[in-house]
Parts: sequence; structure tokens; C-alpha cells
Amino acid sequence: AAFISIQAFPALLDLPQQLEVSAVSCGSRHTAVVTRGGELYTWGWGKYGQLGHGNNISSDQARRVEHLVAEGLRVEEVVCGPWTTYVRV
Repeated sequence: AAFISIQAFPALLDLPQQLEVSAVSCGSRHTAVVTRGGELYTWGWGKYGQLGHGNNISSDQARRVEHLVAEGLRVEEVVCGPWTTYVRV
């Protein structure tokens, strides 16, 4: 099982390619951000697939949700729940 660190205090996050974040939402154990370009990045606990990467793998690193890019969808808004992530495209 992957170990996911818990960050109790705000910390800087390094996103790839100096992306600008327009929205952020936090679930109970995962986080998602929307970039100004309409891409979704997620990280944290992924046991129930809430990170949107097509698996249940957890990650301490922000990763782009490739399925949305492949479908040509632009993310407008994200809301994280306890074990879910809702995205408006």
C-alpha cells in the first residue's frame, strides 16, 4: 500500500510547467485543482478512484487527469467530497 503523507499546514505545491491555478477543492484525503487552461490535477488518497486516473492508486504528486484531456473537455469547476470528485466541464 502506498504511503500518503498528511500535510496539516499550508505548503507550496509545485505544478508542472508553471501552471496557474484558478480553482481548488479539498476532500477528506485528496485535493484537486483546475488550471486557467481548463485542466484538472489531483493528488492524495485514491482508494475509491476519486483522483480520476482510472485506477485506485494514491499519489503525493499532482497529476493531470488525462481522460479529460483525451476527450477534449475543458474543466470549469471542481468540488471534492469525502471519497468523490465532481467536475463541471
